[in-house]
Amino acid sequence: MERSSRDIAGIRTFEFTSWDDMLNHIGNHPSVYVAINAEKIISAPDKLRKLINENTGYCDGSGAVKVLHRKGLDRAVRLPGCELWLNIIRKYHDKWSFYIIGANPVVHDDTIEKLRSEFPGIKIAGHRNGFIKTDDERHRLIDDVAETKPDAVFVAMGTPKQEYLMAEMKQRHKDAVYVGLGGSYDVYTGAVKRAPKIWQNLGIEFMYRFIKNPSRWRRQFNYVIFVYRYMLNRL
Repeated sequence: MERSSRDIAGIRTFEFTSWDDMLNHIGNHPSVYVAINAEKIISAPDKLRKLINENTGYCDGSGAVKVLHRKGLDRAVRLPGCELWLNIIRKYHDKWSFYIIGANPVVHDDTIEKLRSEFPGIKIAGHRNGFIKTDDERHRLIDDVAETKPDAVFVAMGTPKQEYLMAEMKQRHKDAVYVGLGGSYDVYTGAVKRAPKIWQNLGIEFMYRFIKNPSRWRRQFNYVIFVYRYMLNRL
């Protein structure tokens, strides 16, 4: 049975109803999985929208969930990307191999160390930090992913850089799950504190991030535009 989805401002977004639902789907459907939130809905460039529509967009933000509910997919739930990659590892670490990409060198190394401590025997096919400075480094990374053939590739480099890199990797190694993670390694290692649970449950983590880092105001303004367009039913 084909999974239900809806168009949100030109972005196809799929309905996942629980963690088990999404993780079981991921286990049978290699793809690039892209977190859909208010910022992407408002500001994603056409190239990124096309990439998402050729792959799998899921509700990372509460705004995307609200729009799907309005469009008739009332079982959709929010599944944050910063939790998704760890839930994938928890479910599949005894069967799958993983390739870990992204973050600065210190956070990256701390991430690898913590993963090996938390998941003894985890199969890490390869890893490197997110400071890719030359085309040669980029090509060597893509070559290595194609050669080692991991089951899942996690890329924490920020949007849209991480999505474009994952799409390139998928051209060479199709039978893998690719997940973009933004700043998830920073949260995992404790380098950055995630919003308290009450903020998460209320769906306003973006406000917490803005308070902690006001220099993000230009990005956060996308949420104001999103609310305006949502209220006018223009999404």
